[in-house]
Formats: sequence, C-alpha cells, structure tokens
Amino acid sequence: MKKFRLVIAEDHAVLRDGLRSMLSTIEDIEVVAEACNGLEAIRCVETLVPDLLLLDISMPLLSGLSVVSDVKSRYPEVKIILLTVHESEEYLRETMTKGVEGFCLKKADFSELAEAITTVLKGATYISPLLQLEPGMTGSRPAADSDSVPATSWQLLTQREKDVLKLVGEGYRNKEIGALLYISPKTVEKHRSNLMKKLDLHNASALTTYAIKQGLVIPKA
Repeated sequence: MKKFRLVIAEDHAVLRDGLRSMLSTIEDIEVVAEACNGLEAIRCVETLVPDLLLLDISMPLLSGLSVVSDVKSRYPEVKIILLTVHESEEYLRETMTKGVEGFCLKKADFSELAEAITTVLKGATYISPLLQLEPGMTGSRPAADSDSVPATSWQLLTQREKDVLKLVGEGYRNKEIGALLYISPKTVEKHRSNLMKKLDLHNASALTTYAIKQGLVIPKA
C-alpha cells in the first residue's frame, strides 16, 4: 500500500513527539521529517516535497503564514493543514485565502485530526467544527500598547513586514533578521520604519508588545 508522506512542523518537542506517535497508528501515513521552526519547515518541503505539511501557525523564525506563502508559491501540490490555538474567524479567512486545505484547533482530539488529514488527502477542505463560534466570540485582533492601533492596521502590513515584526518581537537585530530573511540590514530597517508608520508605534518595545498581542510571538516566562 502506498503511504502518504507527511512533514510535522511544530516548535514544541513534546507536542511534536506526541503527533508523530499518534500519526504512526494511521496505516497509510508516513512521517518523513520534522521541523521545529519555519525555516526548517520550508527546507523539509524543498528536500522531500511531501504530500502533506502539518504546520503550527505560530512558529519561531518564520510564522506559519510565511511558510504557507512560500510553500504554496513553489509547491502548490503540497497540501497544508494548519494547527493553531487561535479561534478567530480573521485567522481562518487569512489562512484559507493563502491556499491552506485544512484548519484544525490544537484542542481538538486525535480523531478529529485524523479526519482532517484523511479529508485533505482526498482532495477536500477541512475546517474544524470547533470553529463554529458563538456570536461575539470571534472579535478582532487585540491592539498593541494602549489599544490605540486600529484593527484594520494589520491588513495594511505586507507579509514581509509581518515576518520582520515577528523577528523584532523575538529580539533579533537588523543584521540577524537580514541573514534569516536573505535581505540586507538596510532593507530590514526600511521595513521597521514602515511598520512604525503603519501601526503608529515608535520603538522596538512597542513593536514587540504588538507582535505578542497578535500571536506572532510567545512571551517569555
């Protein structure tokens, strides 16, 4: 029997190990690689071109959305299921417009994840039934700093600006960000300047606060 080749991209080792163990019980699935950050996820896809990428939306270095954009532009045949803790309809809309085939909440049980994988591999789209939210539960993304950033400002950011915002929030300097994104430090500085203008935020600390509230960065304990 031909097995579908799957890559797991999840930054938490315990969750990654648990996913691999559970997926090993599905006969026609073979986990061929694992990634602990967004850059590794892209490299795994480049090397293996799997049938399915199981991808955490909140990844270090490059966000899940950035991985989706890169993979779908170069390997449209690779199907993607996003795993996330976010229940916002805005997240759902943004990911589905990028070509993602599946969207599953991390709080779902394994039977639902197995159903999502089976559905997507058959060529259909899967959206977690847990996303049938009650009125008032969706809301908009929280603003940063003093709640002064309009919700619409998020839509004004380019994907590259979101990548830079995430890395700024994780504490990387311009030179390091440039090396990770393969752009010059001068270009990074321009993106930072654009971020501050669009969001009306004026320092790295405010950008970091906004990145955390947007779910791009997990705050340090």
